[in-house]
Amino acid sequence: MFFLETAIALFIGAFLLTYLTIPKIISVVEHKRLMDDPNQRSSHVSKTPTLGGISFYYTLIFALFFISGRDAFNEAMYLIPGLTILFIVGLKDDLVIISPGAKLIAQAFAVAFILANPSFTITSLNGFLNVNEIPYYLYLAIAGFMMITIINSYNLIDGIDGLASVVGIVIMVLYTTIFYLTEEYFFALLSITLNASLMAFLGFNLSSDKKIFMGDTGSLIVGFVISILTLKFLALGPESYTEMPFLLENAPLIAISILIVPLFDTARVFTIRIANKKGPFSPDRNHTHHVLIDYWGLSHKQASFIIGCFNLLFVMLFIVLGSKAKNLGMVIMLVSVVIFLGYIFFKYNYNFTTLKQKIMLKRKVESFKSKGNGKKKKHKQKTIHIIKEKSKEEKVE
Repeated sequence: MFFLETAIALFIGAFLLTYLTIPKIISVVEHKRLMDDPNQRSSHVSKTPTLGGISFYYTLIFALFFISGRDAFNEAMYLIPGLTILFIVGLKDDLVIISPGAKLIAQAFAVAFILANPSFTITSLNGFLNVNEIPYYLYLAIAGFMMITIINSYNLIDGIDGLASVVGIVIMVLYTTIFYLTEEYFFALLSITLNASLMAFLGFNLSSDKKIFMGDTGSLIVGFVISILTLKFLALGPESYTEMPFLLENAPLIAISILIVPLFDTARVFTIRIANKKGPFSPDRNHTHHVLIDYWGLSHKQASFIIGCFNLLFVMLFIVLGSKAKNLGMVIMLVSVVIFLGYIFFKYNYNFTTLKQKIMLKRKVESFKSKGNGKKKKHKQKTIHIIKEKSKEEKVE
């Protein structure tokens, strides 16, 4: 009962704090002209306020103050330095742009604070692919790589209105459920806090008159929290899985299914860029959400909703399978699904130059149609004018 009361109060407080302060952020950004200018890769056409992720940072800091007593290993104090580092880096990147290398270094420092806490140490894979005990140095390497991958994967899907928020909400709901069932209430409350912020932000992100982007300030912070929750999930001991609806050894596959959208999109985009002899971090419009918009003609809301539903259904499928199937069979199925999805999205020619040509051609056709409609309208008006003049002349006669 105490958890439920705390969760409700925390959700309402985080939602209101985010919802009521984002308009202030928009006002400051517009006054200082810190707008996001659209370019040839952008999915928006007008200048839009960014820095919405600022609200995530101070909401999380406030929440950590109130829930810090629920953490067994003082995890709250290890989260704050990492959140602050990524907040500063994201803020700078939104304002003046920094290199991918500098962001990776900052992410490594933020991750180091988390890995230093014993609560997140993974000592065993519990029989996943017949792997049990793992040495500490191997844990540091795997966990560090995993967290940085998750942070950047989430950062990369923030390309259209609503997508990052919708995917983040789905992930937070799943982790809230997992940590509630395992009685890890600190992490359940952390998930609820961020979920409330994302829900409040989503309304502004999809708005037509009060639109704002979360920017790197927000996506790095949300990705960081998701990576922390994932690491904690994998670090849970056998005693925590008594109430879980899947086998203990299938936990790594459940984690992958929860993160399938950002991980699949990143793997696919990096493959395309390398195949086109470009750097993996070079910008383009080859993301899955861009494909749904540019080739399949979906709106931002439609694409975000479809991807979010796919994420939820995919996790539910793997939880059902994970309750009985051995992990080798699930690995085979996961690989098969990824190959199938990769084929569907790869069979088009997603070369950026070709895509740009198609978009330019589409714009020219639309411009030609609008000009044609304009000429027809002018011709119609001219005809009406001539008829009126003739009627006047007849009356005079």
